Formats: sequence, C-alpha cells, structure tokens
Amino acid sequence: MKWSDYVKTTRTAQILAASVLGLALAGVAGPAMADDAPGDGIDVSVNIEPTTTPGQLSMTVADNDGVSLQENGSDAAARQFTGTLPTVTVTDTRTPEEIPAGEYWAVVGQASAFTAAGDPAKVIGPEYLGWKPRLLTDSSTGAVSAGEPVSSVVSDGTGAPAVGLAGQELLVSTANSTDEIGTSKVNADLALRTGVDVAAGEYHSTLTLSLFNQS
Repeated sequence: MKWSDYVKTTRTAQILAASVLGLALAGVAGPAMADDAPGDGIDVSVNIEPTTTPGQLSMTVADNDGVSLQENGSDAAARQFTGTLPTVTVTDTRTPEEIPAGEYWAVVGQASAFTAAGDPAKVIGPEYLGWKPRLLTDSSTGAVSAGEPVSSVVSDGTGAPAVGLAGQELLVSTANSTDEIGTSKVNADLALRTGVDVAAGEYHSTLTLSLFNQS
C-alpha cells in the first residue's frame, strides 16, 4: 500500500492569505467602519475537518512459547504428534474506497524441515506436517474462510490432500472490499505423521506465516 498524497501550500499563497487577513482586521478598527452601528462585528467561522489516518491491513500472532507437539493418535501404520497453532488475527481497518476493486488477501503457512542433532543430523521433511485450519470468528458473510486442511504424506485417512505444509493457505478473504473489512481470527490443529520407524530425537522446525495482499 502506498500513501503519498500530500498537499503543499506555496510561499506566495501563504503571503496572500496573511495579507487578506491583515486587511480584514484593519478594517474592523479603522475609520472606514465609522458609519457602522455600534456593536456590529464580523462573524469569523471555520470548519475543521477531523484528522483521518489511512486504514491498513495487518496480521498478528498470539503470544506463545512455540508449539510442542505431543504423541497422540499413533497406530500400526504411523506415529502421530499433534498440537494447536496459536491464534492468528488479521485486521483490516481500510475503508471500501481505500481497497482496489478485486483485491484479496491470504495468510499462507510454510514449515521448514524438522531437524534433530546427531551425526548425521536427523531430518523429517515438512511434507510430514499437516494442519486443519479453524475459523474462530463469525463467517456468516462468507467474506473470509479458513484454508483447506492438508495431511502428512503419510495419510491420516481423512481424505485431506496428503501434501504436507509447504505453502498452504491458513486464512483467505474474498474479493469483496466491504465485507472483508474488520477482524478475523483463525488457528489450526497441527499433526506430524511419520513412519513407525522414525528415528528418536528432539526435532525442531520453523513455521512461517505470511500475509499476502493481491489483486
């Protein structure tokens, strides 16, 4: 978003304004007003418009200490570790006039590989991490919706695409500039699902959330 509209008053215009004001003030007390009835005056008025600040589109993530996935739902086919993504909030304070026609936004998640110390280092690719986004705010207008669930490449049997978390949508707006204004909250159920022979270790990954604004 670009906000670069500024109004500049030239030095000449400033001088002219001061001169006009000076003449008006001199006229109030000078001899030219001698014929006016006593007590007459000049009404001076000004209409000061409220200061306006351009709206903006922003994203915040609830305070957290990270997500610690715990083993839950393992079976003979896979080991599974689950947790919950902290609440993500998207706030749009723009007016409809400030939003270009057809513009929409999306929050996208991208996980790095899980790695654990060792020689060699142990690695679990991001394709083994899936999520199920959950919209936490009113969706009656249909202007904002949670992203589609995706599962690990080790399928969980739900029918969700088994593609892992490598650039998947968490929250998406429609292209309706009026309805998408406001605040939307979302979180997601996370599930790391691996083969039963996964190497033991303390693994760490970074999940990056990005807000994209496109038209």
